[in-house]
Amino acid sequence: MKQNFTVRQGALDGVEVFLGVAEHRSFRKAAAALGVTPSAVSQTVRALEARIGTALFMRTTRSVGLTEAGERFLARAKPAFEELVAASEVARNLGQRPSGLLRLSVPRAVVSVLLEPLVASFCEACPEVEVEIAASEELIDVAAEGFDAGIRLGQLIAADMVAVPLTPPFRFIVVGSPIYFARRDPPERPDDLRGHACLRLRRSSGALALWSLVDHGRPVEIAVSGPLIANDFVTTLGAAMRGVGLAQVPEPIAAKALATGDLVQVLEPYAPTAPGMFLYYPSRRQMLPKLRAFVDHVKRRAAAADTPRGHAD
Repeated sequence: MKQNFTVRQGALDGVEVFLGVAEHRSFRKAAAALGVTPSAVSQTVRALEARIGTALFMRTTRSVGLTEAGERFLARAKPAFEELVAASEVARNLGQRPSGLLRLSVPRAVVSVLLEPLVASFCEACPEVEVEIAASEELIDVAAEGFDAGIRLGQLIAADMVAVPLTPPFRFIVVGSPIYFARRDPPERPDDLRGHACLRLRRSSGALALWSLVDHGRPVEIAVSGPLIANDFVTTLGAAMRGVGLAQVPEPIAAKALATGDLVQVLEPYAPTAPGMFLYYPSRRQMLPKLRAFVDHVKRRAAAADTPRGHAD
């Protein structure tokens, strides 16, 4: 025997209108944004308040504000509604080929050694996706600034982001050129750095970065001094190659110069290890096909790099 049941109707009725009024703090402005009349907005909000059983807005002739109940409703309704909208967009794009503009925020140092080959292979695999690279050392909110994803050192990524490894862990090494060491003896211990010209990095916060080393397993931070301050590793690396001073940089970006002899590594036993570079993106955001395709491409390349030759499936 079929069981009788009732489906609750209208659970989301009026939520979009409520969010519009809450955003604009105005029934008239919300109506204009939604393309309806102020009267329709007012009636919809009254119906929502009647269904919930409490007032959501405080109205005067001059302003519109949220009640305590309205504030609580907004805090939970807004992210839930945004998830529903995003879910609808993902469902609508299901089965479509990835396309559109993929915007990435990255540090300058990774562009040539890491990102260029990755992007080249991705563009070949997904020709309908345009990739825009914004190279900057500034730590930004990728979602707020309109980026799909970013690339940063693992320790700099916020805990609420999804992070996908791009490189294995690597060391931060101290390097100098033969030109520089023709004038100065190489440092043998971290304390020796105080007598050397050291190229410094200014963080996006405005603070000067300390040099981080490891002495017998113990982290050591040293305030160095020198003739040049820059805001990216590419600049400090170039200055070190010209003999301006010593630089502390990620080992991968110095590898070529070390191989050619343009740079020499010093204080090798004291070099700390960083977790590596990661692709990251907001964890609570629905992923569009263009970003999903890029993340999958990154994972496939990482898996291929980890597979020993002769053992591929």
